[in-house]
Amino acid sequence: MRRTSARLSDGREIIYFDEAEGRPEPPADPRGLPPHEAAPEARFDPLLREWVVMAAHRQGRTHLPPSDACPLCPSTPDRPTEVPAPDYDVVAFENRFPSLASGSGAGPEDALEAVGELEPSRRPAAGRCEVLCFSSDHRASFTDLPPERVRTIVDAWADRTAALSALPGVEQVFCFENRGAEIGVTLPHPHGQIYAYPFTTPRTERMLASAREYRERTGGDLLADNLAAERRAGLRVVAESGHWTAFVPAAARWPVEVHLYPRRRAGSLPELTAAERDDFAPFYLDLLGRLDRLFDAPLPYVAAWHQEPVHAEPGLAYLHLEVFSVRRAPGKLKYLAGSESGMGVFVNDVLPETTAQRLREAAQ
Repeated sequence: MRRTSARLSDGREIIYFDEAEGRPEPPADPRGLPPHEAAPEARFDPLLREWVVMAAHRQGRTHLPPSDACPLCPSTPDRPTEVPAPDYDVVAFENRFPSLASGSGAGPEDALEAVGELEPSRRPAAGRCEVLCFSSDHRASFTDLPPERVRTIVDAWADRTAALSALPGVEQVFCFENRGAEIGVTLPHPHGQIYAYPFTTPRTERMLASAREYRERTGGDLLADNLAAERRAGLRVVAESGHWTAFVPAAARWPVEVHLYPRRRAGSLPELTAAERDDFAPFYLDLLGRLDRLFDAPLPYVAAWHQEPVHAEPGLAYLHLEVFSVRRAPGKLKYLAGSESGMGVFVNDVLPETTAQRLREAAQ
């Protein structure tokens, strides 16, 4: 794989990941955009002790454009886009409408602005948001990609995780894909996103705290032991390969929810071996195919990588991919209503064991 870094006309970085060496150097961005400026703000909720990002500039971001106006397609002579090249394999670039801004310059150790005794503390939402395009084909989806392309994407995820983790002030890197209008996707072109947060996210903090308490109490490894228990029981295991296991968690929150773990313990994507990356590609494509066959229609989903924060206590995090969907039946969606939205208590209408069995039966 060849990696080429360049700059868009407003100063944002763009990185091309080419599978072949023969592709010409990408052309310069001809658009003449003004310097990129964004000023999102992070406010601290003193009741839940969580950071909330305010990014009002995102109200004007591109929303469901027609296919001939897609900003993620390759550029043509008469229509320049976010990707200046006339074709590409995989490409990452800084988001034009970021939730976190790389130029704000504030790290988690910086003094907070105290607005009042009971008001949220504030600081610039430092960090970085990138778009990762999986293919130049506007009509494709991740499920349509060949294993070789998925392998390139895994390498790109690992590359960006390592690069963003090295930026000052970054505490956690989150790679994810949203698929489907039901999830809230505003650009149908096959792509994902990568967030480099200036703090450890609430869910990760809670998972690490659980792992720490379990280790202090039992001396064991919570996530590794949970994976081993699921494999022994087999009831909720969907599929296994030489290096990966996919299972529906016993306390699944979503009507469709599958977790993918490498069987060798790794904390982050850069730690995956070449063999594990090779094996992931066909394994994940097989799972996505099963998900689409579950209701005989493309499944809207979120695919979220959980990986070790930059300054995490060693041995607590365990890399895994969580794929979940809001669809609970053909034509029916799971809405976060009173209990979920108001109290954070999920009520699942589908037993995890039922979902696992149906996904096993959906194998080709």
